[in-house]
Amino acid sequence: MPAPAAAIILAAGQGKRMNSDLPKVLHKAAGRTLVEYVLDAARGAGAQRLVVVIGHKAELVREALASYPDVEFAVQQRQLGTGDAAKSGTAVLGSHDGPIFVLNGDMPLIRSQSLGKLLNEQQSRGATCVVGTATTEQNAGLGRIVRDANGEFLRIVEERDATPEEKAIREINTGCFAFGGPELFAALDEIRPTNQQAEYYLTDCVEILRRAGKRVSALPCFDIAEALGVNTPEQLADVERALRTR
Repeated sequence: MPAPAAAIILAAGQGKRMNSDLPKVLHKAAGRTLVEYVLDAARGAGAQRLVVVIGHKAELVREALASYPDVEFAVQQRQLGTGDAAKSGTAVLGSHDGPIFVLNGDMPLIRSQSLGKLLNEQQSRGATCVVGTATTEQNAGLGRIVRDANGEFLRIVEERDATPEEKAIREINTGCFAFGGPELFAALDEIRPTNQQAEYYLTDCVEILRRAGKRVSALPCFDIAEALGVNTPEQLADVERALRTR
């Protein structure tokens, strides 16, 4: 039997655009914190270990999730990017050799069925990484999924680095990934902060694995609503409406 899945949920950020000192993932929509919805989706997809990466006002997140005995915590000491946050989570998982979801804690519309498809793709294809994607006309500012002539995944390109042809791509990176555990650990050890922000990017792991000849794929398993993260009070209101409609 394959090893059970784990999930690393990135929840360390402050969310400055929320105009609040409350950790972003603790803002509520339809009566529950944003991160609780993500935890539910990961559980529903089969994740048996749940690691929440905390940082800004970490004690508040611990307190809010204290009633969940299956939640473990990892502390990101400094805000050095998504790759650094994920590495903080892997330190708690130790030598976990099963699949690992890496998810953002501010995406409350994500569905367990979609994550299940991501996990099935990772396991059935023997992929070291599967990038969860969605399609939208409103793609400004989002990472585009570049494929070859046969439809196979090539890379994620950020808008600032994209050519005019790449900017026209409507398939976008949702920020949801399913990795093979050992491969994720190895790739995180290789990423470097060689960018203008001097941060460690989780998406660099994707390119590292591809360069090493590992199988990496991209699966359009999310609708664009699921990919909606909360960064502003206006987006929180949008999510609230969507949850109540659902």
